[in-house]
Amino acid sequence: MKTEYQTVKVELDKGLAVVRMDNPPVNQMSDYFLEELFQAVREALAAGEVSAIILTGTGKSFIAGADLTQVVKLKDRSEILPKLMAIHEFLREVESAPKPVIAAINGNCLGGGLEVAMSCHYRIAAPGMSLGLPEVKLGLLPGSGGTQRLPRLIGLPEALTLMTTGRFIKTEKAFSLGLVDEVAEPEALVEAGKRAAAKFASRMLNLSARVASQGFSRLPSAAEKADLMEMARATARATAKNYLAPFKIIEAVSRGLSTDFWQDIEREAQLFCDCLLSGIAQNLIGIFLNERATGRLPRIQGMEPKRPKKVAMLGGGVMGSGIVHLLLGAGLETVLWDINDQALAHGLKLLHKTYAYQLKKGKLRQDQLDQLLAAKLTTTSKLEDLGEVDLIIEAVLEDMEVKQDIWKKLENICRPEVVFGTNTSALPISEMAGVLDDPGRMIGLHFFNPAERMPLLEIICGQKTSDQTLATAVAFGRQIKKVPVVVNDGPGFYVSRQLMGLMGGAISLLADGVDLAQMEKALTDFGLPMGPFTLFDLTGIDINYHVEKTFERELGPRYQVHPLSEAVYQLGDYGRKTGAGFLDYSHKEPVPNPRVVEMVERYRQDNGVQPRQAEEREIVDLMLAMAINEAALMMEQGICDRPADMDLAMIYGAGFPPYRGGVLRYADSWGLAMVHDKLKELEAKYGPRFAPAELLGTMAQEGKTFYQS
Repeated sequence: MKTEYQTVKVELDKGLAVVRMDNPPVNQMSDYFLEELFQAVREALAAGEVSAIILTGTGKSFIAGADLTQVVKLKDRSEILPKLMAIHEFLREVESAPKPVIAAINGNCLGGGLEVAMSCHYRIAAPGMSLGLPEVKLGLLPGSGGTQRLPRLIGLPEALTLMTTGRFIKTEKAFSLGLVDEVAEPEALVEAGKRAAAKFASRMLNLSARVASQGFSRLPSAAEKADLMEMARATARATAKNYLAPFKIIEAVSRGLSTDFWQDIEREAQLFCDCLLSGIAQNLIGIFLNERATGRLPRIQGMEPKRPKKVAMLGGGVMGSGIVHLLLGAGLETVLWDINDQALAHGLKLLHKTYAYQLKKGKLRQDQLDQLLAAKLTTTSKLEDLGEVDLIIEAVLEDMEVKQDIWKKLENICRPEVVFGTNTSALPISEMAGVLDDPGRMIGLHFFNPAERMPLLEIICGQKTSDQTLATAVAFGRQIKKVPVVVNDGPGFYVSRQLMGLMGGAISLLADGVDLAQMEKALTDFGLPMGPFTLFDLTGIDINYHVEKTFERELGPRYQVHPLSEAVYQLGDYGRKTGAGFLDYSHKEPVPNPRVVEMVERYRQDNGVQPRQAEEREIVDLMLAMAINEAALMMEQGICDRPADMDLAMIYGAGFPPYRGGVLRYADSWGLAMVHDKLKELEAKYGPRFAPAELLGTMAQEGKTFYQS
């Protein structure tokens, strides 16, 4: 039998065949890899001299799921089903083999990898490995038997939870559930597999009793199953109403788990096709692949970034404390600087608050937190103490003079190669860097609140930011587990300006007689985490107003502040922080603020506008057309020209619904010619704020899309 393949190696040892999967970096199930794996295992099954097979991986993965770059290209059911059924045929051969196949799970075992392991007769795993079926996060269901084998192995309640949430479990939990039969240290996995093979040979383990597809002892009665499925549907309706995959998983389980396993598998395959061919899955897979490509820019390709080991945080406020949490979590030595001892004490208090959830849930003990802070965190009120750090992040008062004064002092204290990162959300990076002898060392590192949880890091290049500084910033973003999206300097950078574009149209509709509550509902039904007026109140009407005035000043007449926005600002009700804004928060549930309601009615009367009902489609189209146009304008102005990055920024920084794919993915599905026509219509009705960008008009005329492939 053949023992050497490109992605698989077979070692023969006293009647045992150790099949090692080696398809870097994570043993993804590409077509070529599967072809070689199938051949190697089939030859071992057919070889008379082989009495048992041990299947294991290399590196940090057993198998980490499918190769999504290949999956996303499948556009037709007639393409998908043969590939799926070929996998099922192989797994059926493994299960029904006359000799044991043992999974020695050396690393992460996810998606199709776990489905392969479940078809084996015995599973041994190294401690601390992640196991799970995360397909639902990509808009898919487990398509290689997972919906039918997992409930048989661990019971229906746990299986439903894992499949509909995509949550991972560690080896130890998998062992307690019965998904893993034995735990062994990484270096002892193969030897443990050999001992298991000996138990099969001596009949201590019964081969036919170890076939997952024929297991029924963990399954509930028909009545219990019906109750469980109804509960699962209710949960899905409440938490995943705009997603397809959770409902398809529930359908596969509800109609499956029968005595006719192959019929259940064929149904699962059809349901998998339903998911993969939906726009939702295509969008979610696209986001996953785009996320892996963030920060891979031509200007820094091949450049070796500096790897900071010691980082200083300037300012211990809400944002600063959240960033310190991130730095400590990444294992970095951290120095917290603030203006005096009182400010430092407040910063430490806020830092402890960022760990409250982990402490409450038992994910972290107080003594562990105390040890972490003692080992990795120091505090100071002296800038001179920052001379040995590798990177400085600043989140002090949003005042240009204050920031520039600090940076100028630090330039005389820090080594020339130390990167200066400012967390400003509005001030120009290029202007801030102007006080430095070397402005190339400064870059914007814009975190989003709460910094310890929000996944986006918006990296802003000033006019003179060096390639080395950018490369270091991108690598640092990945080091602290953020999605690093790179944009160029400009008013509002990308996310803030795009968010104002998306939500800004609400004021035009409010002035035109449309009900506030109706707009709130339309945007949350679309999938946004909150409506426009809730967002204005949360961020602060005064802050929004000053941002709008900045845009008006820096970007020209198109951005003139709407008279109604001006009037609302003059009321002095600035949102949640003052107890009322567009909504009044003094009641159990927010209600329209009577002062704003009265002012809006007066504005409408003065302008001859009557209250009116608007279709949800009208509201959504106006908001999204404005957002799409804003993106096109920023592309024209050189803020960013990578649609995938722009969409990720809005998904991870502003909560744009992932299943929609992003603002520009949504634009492509709408059709740019239709977007352009909608903007012309809105411009005629509401004025120059809606005038289509020249780029958008050109793309519409030429039949182009933002995503070219």
